[in-house]
Amino acid sequence: MTTTAAPPEPTEVGSGRMSRREVLQALSGLMVGMFVSILASTVVANALPRIIADLDGSQTVYTWIVTSELLAMTATVPLWGKMADLYSKKLLIQLSLGLFVVGSLIAGFTPNVEVLLVSRVVQGIGAGGMSALALIVMAAMIPPRELGRYAGIFGAVFGVGTIAGPLIGGVLVDTSWLGWRWCFLIGVPFTLLSIFLLQRTLHLPVVRRKVNIDWVGAALITAGVSTLLVWSSLAGHRFAWGSGWTALMVGGGLVLLALAIWVESRVAEPIIPLGIFRNRTVSLATVASVLVGVAMFGGTVFLSQYFQIALGKSPTVAGLMSLPMIFGLLVSSTVAGQLITKYGRWKIYLVAGGAIMTAGMVLLGTIDAQTSVPVLSIYMAVLGVGVGMLMQNLVLAAQNDVPAHELGATTSVLTFFRSMGGAIGVSALGAVLANRVTSLLTENLGAAAGGGSGTAAVPDLATLPAPVLRIVQDAYGTATADLFLVGAPIALLAFIAVIFIREKPLSTLSGTERLEQEEQAAAGGTPVPPMH
Repeated sequence: MTTTAAPPEPTEVGSGRMSRREVLQALSGLMVGMFVSILASTVVANALPRIIADLDGSQTVYTWIVTSELLAMTATVPLWGKMADLYSKKLLIQLSLGLFVVGSLIAGFTPNVEVLLVSRVVQGIGAGGMSALALIVMAAMIPPRELGRYAGIFGAVFGVGTIAGPLIGGVLVDTSWLGWRWCFLIGVPFTLLSIFLLQRTLHLPVVRRKVNIDWVGAALITAGVSTLLVWSSLAGHRFAWGSGWTALMVGGGLVLLALAIWVESRVAEPIIPLGIFRNRTVSLATVASVLVGVAMFGGTVFLSQYFQIALGKSPTVAGLMSLPMIFGLLVSSTVAGQLITKYGRWKIYLVAGGAIMTAGMVLLGTIDAQTSVPVLSIYMAVLGVGVGMLMQNLVLAAQNDVPAHELGATTSVLTFFRSMGGAIGVSALGAVLANRVTSLLTENLGAAAGGGSGTAAVPDLATLPAPVLRIVQDAYGTATADLFLVGAPIALLAFIAVIFIREKPLSTLSGTERLEQEEQAAAGGTPVPPMH
């Protein structure tokens, strides 16, 4: 129940609850920025076969063009989240969008694969800021009880950006006067528009206090996570899973993360406050976020390759084939958000989403090169519905259960682990796909066709004779189904995790109002009024 006393005059710049109109105006800039940053991860999906061909890349490079952006996004999310608790959220979100513009311009004019990978890292740093800060800003403006309505919109934006990217990329690739470079350049004007809109519409309190960023902890977390993700990308084809390189990289990554935990437990302003994991809801939501990231990114990022190679579709048609998943995600996230706001109940949607996502992964594990489009569309819609119910509602549950001064850290932790799950999914399942395709082609066409160790060039179907074409299509169809079979038990674990999350009533106070109450209580030694 909200307090009846008028809030005291704040010591920050701007205060009080924003009106619904002001919230919607601010959300316009956030939604544009989030859509573009998410698009960066997916718009290249249908363009990758053409990009790889033009820049003389391999199947390993195919995976890394996606993974490098996810890796940079994952590694930097905790730092963005911590800075959001200490500095101006508005300035930080505009800075992240500026970095995204720089990365997009470099990618659009790249002369080779190496420069493209560097540009994807810069894009990822910017996208990491946007993906974490957008949710933090929302929590500062909107009470959790009302957040479902807006979170549904953001979930839809996230889903559309994730899955519509391949459609947009396919159209650009198939348009002769544009080409794949516009997959990167198309986001620049929209990102600049987002920066402008945020400057005009976003007005949040700026807390002025002495800050101390834990740069050592940030460096250790980034280095440790990056080492493990690089290992998961390379193991199995650059070197054996049980080789000395595996021992060195896994051991080194774990040592770095252990040092990071030691540092985080001792500094005054840790990047990831370890205390938040004592909260059962945060811990379970974190576990579920990792697993959702693995299942969603790890499986869906390779569907475009399946459409084009196993089914022989053009990039544009491949993009259109993603629409059932977009529709399922859009409808489920929006409807669930509205119902949560109306009734205040949220756990049922997490449980249903986990079950439906698992069913979708199992169904997609049955596809092959002969699967009909209507059947494939139904399977994809099922997966989209499940993911739509899970993603934003996991964040909502955690944000509702932590003190306001930990909103930034908690949100960034969930975003971090979801992104890490996605990066692990893409890199590890990409290695599985490459090895599976190699073994199938070697089995049917001989050692020369397999390319040795998962690094064979992505085939150009137009140059293959009919008998070889059928073998290649069957190999990619079988290998893609195997990815979803690997992803199904991962999705099941996410379902189990959300079952154990305890449902609590949603707060009717915004993050800014909760923070003011907490600071008043701390200053006066009085208890914090109830949030609900």
